[in-house]
Amino acid sequence: MSTLTTTAVVVPRGRVTQVRVLTSEWIKLRTLRSTYITLLVAIVAMIGFGMLICWATESHWATMPPPEKAHFEAASRSLAGYRIAQLAVGVLGVMVVTGEYSTGMIRATLSAVPRRLPVLWAKAAVFAAVTVVLMAIASVVAFYAGQAVLSAQHIQVSLTAPGVTRIVLGTALYLTVVGLLGVGLGAVVRSTPGGIASVFGVLLVLPALAEALPSSWADHVNQYLPSNAGESLLTLHTEAHQLTPWTGFLVFALYAVAALVAGAVVLKRRDA
Repeated sequence: MSTLTTTAVVVPRGRVTQVRVLTSEWIKLRTLRSTYITLLVAIVAMIGFGMLICWATESHWATMPPPEKAHFEAASRSLAGYRIAQLAVGVLGVMVVTGEYSTGMIRATLSAVPRRLPVLWAKAAVFAAVTVVLMAIASVVAFYAGQAVLSAQHIQVSLTAPGVTRIVLGTALYLTVVGLLGVGLGAVVRSTPGGIASVFGVLLVLPALAEALPSSWADHVNQYLPSNAGESLLTLHTEAHQLTPWTGFLVFALYAVAALVAGAVVLKRRDA
């Protein structure tokens, strides 16, 4: 009687590396419809709203009060759309993380990457790279489009003027940090509505609440709030009780780092 011997072929599983996790997160990001929608909203807001503000300024320049003309900043005016764009970018940052929790896909992701933290770092890195490139392009386009509108009154400014390049590229950096703040908060709360509410609260509600403080307190507190600190990078001339541009941006970036660290702690300790 002959004996049949069956040999099992074992296919070795590939090592989980940070590069492979980055590739996986890039595929996820570029295949989601929400990515294109939110980034398109941010780009349209940057360019369209900036041109609208510049057109309104150009139309009323002749009747504008002298004090307002004295404080006019052409570069900042053409980039005013960042205030709307930051909401879209912040929402996308949250959804980069919470989208997987809402669908349950996070379980498969964490099963493939048992160490967990490389997933968060990859999500943050891929999101930051995409955002900073697209927002830099949108900022440059918004700047030139806005200056073209303002040139009708000869109040435009060139990109090489002192401080202007910093404002234009700083807008892209500011929006990227907003998105990373969203990624961190999304990882902490694991809920899309909760994460979006947290981002809006940090960017919009905190400054409004600080206005209710006595002036002696508000002058010292306001400059260290996340959005106020970050926006100092977008200001040509800093005012009293306002952080210097790069100091303010550093403070803002530290808020995003703190949110990401908190998200990492939650991701490591809680079950999916």
